[in-house]
Amino acid sequence: MDERVRFVARLLDGEKMAALCREFAISRKTGYKIFDRYKEFGLEAMTDRTRRPCRYANQLPQQVEAAILQLKREKPYWGARKIRERLLRRFSCEVKVPARSTIPAVLDRHGLVHRRGRRRNHARARSCLWGKSPTSCGAPITKASSCWATKNTATR
Repeated sequence: MDERVRFVARLLDGEKMAALCREFAISRKTGYKIFDRYKEFGLEAMTDRTRRPCRYANQLPQQVEAAILQLKREKPYWGARKIRERLLRRFSCEVKVPARSTIPAVLDRHGLVHRRGRRRNHARARSCLWGKSPTSCGAPITKASSCWATKNTATR
């Protein structure tokens, strides 16, 4: 903010825009933008502006989000598909109902769903323990070879 105030003060004293922009290491476009804001809003324009968007284009209406949360709290075992169907019945034409993929995002944001852990494929580990060779096992060589060695030494 202090640099912007000094920049504008020197411009008002009569210095040239191009020379000042070079000295402050900003483009002339930025220099004119700062000066135009000062002319329009005064010293208040020299403060930092928020970068938060004024509006969110795809934000759900508050009543739809509240309805999703209410349905999930009433029926905790309902999934996104059933909740969406109930919303379609409740808000038939007046409000656009979100996609099925949006509903779990809303529930996750409010902590109403728990993510399931990834399921492991145990077929690789089992085939190594059943005495198959490491190459036919399909497992990585490092794990399969150690598995193969323990299986063969245990049976001797």
